[in-house]
Amino acid sequence: MEKQEAELIFIPFPITGHLLATIELVKIILSHDPRRINTITILNWGLPFLPQSNNDASLQSLAKSEPRVRIVTLPELANPPPMEFFVRAPEAYLLEFVKRMVPLVRDAVSTLLSSSRDGSDSVRVVGIVLDMFCVPLMDVGNELCLPSYIFLTCSAGFLSLAKHIPERHLRVKSGFDRSSGEEENTVPGYVASVPTKVLPLGLLTSESYDAWVNMTGRFHEAKGILVNSSIAIEPNAFGYFDRIPVNEHPPVYPVGPILCFNDRPILDPLERDRVMTWLDEQPESSVVFLCFGSLKNLAATQVKEIAQALEIVGCRFLWSIRTDPKEYPNPFEILPDGFMNRVSGLGFVCGWAPQVEILAHKAIGGFVSHCGWNSILESLRFGVPIATWPMYAEQQLNAFTMVKELGLALEMRLDYVLADGEIVKADEIARAVRSLMEGEDVPRGKLKEIAEAAKEAMMDGGSSFVAIERFIDEVVVSAMDCSKSREY
Repeated sequence: MEKQEAELIFIPFPITGHLLATIELVKIILSHDPRRINTITILNWGLPFLPQSNNDASLQSLAKSEPRVRIVTLPELANPPPMEFFVRAPEAYLLEFVKRMVPLVRDAVSTLLSSSRDGSDSVRVVGIVLDMFCVPLMDVGNELCLPSYIFLTCSAGFLSLAKHIPERHLRVKSGFDRSSGEEENTVPGYVASVPTKVLPLGLLTSESYDAWVNMTGRFHEAKGILVNSSIAIEPNAFGYFDRIPVNEHPPVYPVGPILCFNDRPILDPLERDRVMTWLDEQPESSVVFLCFGSLKNLAATQVKEIAQALEIVGCRFLWSIRTDPKEYPNPFEILPDGFMNRVSGLGFVCGWAPQVEILAHKAIGGFVSHCGWNSILESLRFGVPIATWPMYAEQQLNAFTMVKELGLALEMRLDYVLADGEIVKADEIARAVRSLMEGEDVPRGKLKEIAEAAKEAMMDGGSSFVAIERFIDEVVVSAMDCSKSREY
């Protein structure tokens, strides 16, 4: 039989930020030497409480533009955990959901392996790349003798915490106490002590804490971990992992910053054109951009405080408002009476916004952000200063990392939690915006250096380019070992 081409299987997590980063990584891997990794299959699946249309559209667009990618859609899970479980303990729910997917994934991967064994499509499956929330699916890789790798769409600092969690649990045997928020934790990989109040909220509730321990406790089983960051951005964390003996932790590959330039669906082409036309008319570095992610909605009261803050400051602004479409189909309805008239000529308010394109625009001089990791990478890539306003997931840790560990952002809040219902007042927001746009403490020079280094990292010969090459080499070598074990 002629030599088969090598194929990787990707199993992303079906949340937009995770999926789009995975799609971009797939494209990057395929842009390297096709004689090593020639084909990639993506297993597409969904969660019952999230719409799939945008994810499906992104995957279909990828498959159309890249013939070496194929999409396999998994059947719907027949017995998902109850939704009240998600409300009570989101991370525990997600881990349980993925565990119940094991038979579906086993069937899909077995079919792909059978196809490669009989040589019908001359493709040899060489490994599985999983999102961190999909680590229970490493059981499928172990059963079928396929090496499993983790793609971490978070920071290297987060990976440091992920390594620390199970190790700490072996010593302490208990979770973190949210009431001791100022308590400082020594997390290897961080120079600064990490206060409990900036840890992911799930670590501070017992049921989700157990899920975090179980999930991060399996990271060491991976053959390697790819991280969407670069040595230039997080030298301390990556330096820590470089010092760990190879028999104590999987190799860590800094493969970022991976940005979703063209993979985000343009939900409203007319709105996109209106936004960019307005930006083209603004002076350089004069506009503050406010955007808080795609998963959570701000309360009407909070929106009004932001509006008041923007009036107080009086600077140019572009504000992407996300509201509950059932309660406010038109985001303008939630604004204070007369607001648009009072800021006419200074501000632009929209619903959906093309974030990467906006941050790349010369008119943008600052970014008030929820500190999702993709948003941070996008701002760093274009040297845009951030004022931190984290809201959920690991965003508090991201904000802390940017402000205290790396000195690359301006602190507005580090430990804000949207679910607590606190309303941040206009005066505080106004102070942060004014400092961001006018203050002398914003590290603009350092950000320009990071932006250039981040760009160079992804170029041929750059640190992240080389890390992807090393990862591909590792996949091919490990596949040869596993192939011998599977022969029968």
